[in-house]
Amino acid sequence: MRLPDDLRKDIGRTVAEALVEDAANRQMTASLVDADKVVGATVVAGESLVVAGAPWVEAIFRELDERVVIDWYLYDGQHAETDDVVCKLVGPAQAMLAGERTAMNFLQTLSATATKTAAAVAAAAGTRAQILDTPRTLPGLRRAQAYAVACGGGANTPYTGNDAVLIDANHARSAGGIRDAVAHAGTLGSAVQVAVAVHNSDELREALDAGVARIQLVGFTTGELQQAVSSNSDYGYLAAELEATGSYEPEAIAAVAAAGVDYISTTALTQTADAVDLSMVFRID
Repeated sequence: MRLPDDLRKDIGRTVAEALVEDAANRQMTASLVDADKVVGATVVAGESLVVAGAPWVEAIFRELDERVVIDWYLYDGQHAETDDVVCKLVGPAQAMLAGERTAMNFLQTLSATATKTAAAVAAAAGTRAQILDTPRTLPGLRRAQAYAVACGGGANTPYTGNDAVLIDANHARSAGGIRDAVAHAGTLGSAVQVAVAVHNSDELREALDAGVARIQLVGFTTGELQQAVSSNSDYGYLAAELEATGSYEPEAIAAVAAAGVDYISTTALTQTADAVDLSMVFRID
């Protein structure tokens, strides 16, 4: 799969930083094995999961020793069941042992995000709701986790680039209210999508009256979400797209999606996904 240039650069950055962190241990590991010895290894799933992180694994071993060969049995975005082989590797023992922990850190973390995303997407099946991540990600891994969310079937929040702006409560208060904040945001140009975060029905009505195309519903209960959808429909062709946002775990997604919102963004995809069970088993003849 051809990766965008900016993502490839981000992979290079995160891998370089991770390898620096493990440099001291890597040097000690290298001293314990014969420089000419070649070994094989197999990455095996210990539970049901969605694979994500192959470009980071490949970049790690490419940086350590280009002679390491990786054969992927399952690709990013594909499901693995317990005992399934995800990939096999063969190469110089020093590089294989040195890169094992760093590679598995990326693969387990990103597969965890993909797996939780897939569960959330499945929970919303049959509704209009699309599952989104949020800008709240692990430090330094925003692009990596956004990639993993996409592997799990979710979509990425529009509020991390230059083509969308989210007006939150602090912005609105500083500007003199939601209507004034929306008016100020209009000076950014027609190509920039303006969204407003609201916390109650009064703010929702104010945002709708201001004519915004997208409204983020923060901390709304399921009943309040249903009422918001009803109020929004009263505006006919001027109705906004509605996004419920919170720390929704997959088991809570179905009820939120059933309320009729267009999007569900949840920090749970990137902030509370526990590393999945993947192991790299070495074969040393």
